[in-house]
Order: sequence, then C-alpha cells, then structure tokens
Amino acid sequence: MAKELAKAYNPSEVEDRTYEFWLKGGYFHAKCEKDKKPYTIVMPPPNITGQLHMGHALDNTLQDILIRYHRMSGFDTLWLPGTDHASIATEAKIVEAMKKEGLTKDDLGREKFLERAWDWKKQYGGRICEQLKKMGSSCDWDRERFTLDSGCNKAVNTVFEKLYNKGLIYRGERIINWCPHCLTSISDAEVEYEEQQGVSFLIIFFTHRNKYYYLRFSELKTYMDRVNEGHAKNFKYEELNPDFFIHAKNGALVHYLELLDKDLQLRA
Repeated sequence: MAKELAKAYNPSEVEDRTYEFWLKGGYFHAKCEKDKKPYTIVMPPPNITGQLHMGHALDNTLQDILIRYHRMSGFDTLWLPGTDHASIATEAKIVEAMKKEGLTKDDLGREKFLERAWDWKKQYGGRICEQLKKMGSSCDWDRERFTLDSGCNKAVNTVFEKLYNKGLIYRGERIINWCPHCLTSISDAEVEYEEQQGVSFLIIFFTHRNKYYYLRFSELKTYMDRVNEGHAKNFKYEELNPDFFIHAKNGALVHYLELLDKDLQLRA
C-alpha cells in the first residue's frame, strides 16, 4: 500500500531519527586507522555561559562540511567537540543568580561556590552540546572534552611549564584591565569602552639654577602625590629641587597642578 507523503516537510520526523541512526552506528567516531591519512578539527569550544548564536551556527557548519568531505574521501577524520569554562563570565552569571537568592560568594565559601560552578556547567554545557547535535554536527561525541577536565588542565600546565623553562614565555609587568567589582583582571574583549572628554595637566618645575621643566600628563593623582611629597627623583631629573612649589601663570605659589585649556595656556 502506497504511503501518502506529507504536504509539508516536518524536520522533527526526519532529523532526530537520522541523527540517532548515525550515533548508534558510530559513523562519527574516529577509529585511528594507521593505513588512513588523518584529518582532525578541534572545535573552538563555545562558552558555557549561554546558548549558541548565529556565529556558532556558521562556524560549525563550515567545520562540518570539511569533516564530512574528508570522511567520505577516505580520511581517518576526527572532529573533537567540547565546551569552554569562560571562568570570569561564568562567575558573573552564577553571582547574578545567587543575588536572587540573597547570597554572596563570601556566604558560600570557595568549595560551595565551585560546586555551583560545576552544576552550571552541567546545565548549560549540556544544553550547548544538545544544540550542536540538533544542528546535525558530526562530532566524535565519545571524545567530548571540557577545558577544565583534569586531562586538559594537566596538558595546559605541562605546556606552559615547558615553554617557560625554554625561555619562550615569561612573566612580566603589564598594563591590565582591572575589574573593581570582580577584583580580577579581564581581557580586552570583556571591557566596555566609553569615550570621555579628557583633560591635560601641566607640571612646572623650577630649579635652583633658574631652569624649569614642563611635564604634561593625562593622569593627575599619582604625579600630584609625588610632587607634594617632594619625590622629584621619580621624574628622573636629579637637579629638580623638591622645596620649590609649582607656579601658576599669575605667579602665585600653589601646591597643586593647574589644568590647561585647549591652547595649553595655564589658567589664571
């Protein structure tokens, strides 16, 4: 008896059943066959802080095309899936959820907070993987990884230690983005930039030899503290006499720095 076709295509009747067939057959699993040329893609792990967006959909579609092409071309293919901890962003999400319960990190302590972090990973990391499966991504799910898995963690520490011992990386002082709320450094991608109208500060040093120096800065407090404390040596001019004060245009003796206007003239 002929089966009548549906008037409209219903993807839920086809896609889930087909994907389950692929998984049960192990068609995405890399068998590490030595007689075949390997082809591997490590999926850029999406953060567990939310859901997949259009960028993920495009990126993973392109990877899936390459993997399926090489798999059908006879390569021993591996598409390694995984998720990223995104620790600072994840912490912000967890803290936000805790506020609704009237709790803080100090209330819980380190161990209890980490338990919540792992629970968050299980909830949202799992959701992301289900979304990838819904897209039909032909990943080797038997090898799914998380960036804080013990194996990944050990590998990262080992590589960093080796690079450090070889002198290829080093620790040094750097200007960082400091978050006064989280009390930690954050990356450039996590900074919310805001343009502000800036000002310029001019320091006039008079020396005992009737010489003077102009030093102009955009940050006032640090240099004003040093000047008022008489730490002229910090400005790398040995002949500056810390007993002299800063002179404004009208000749008055002042203990603070005068702002400059747009013509760089000292205010009276």
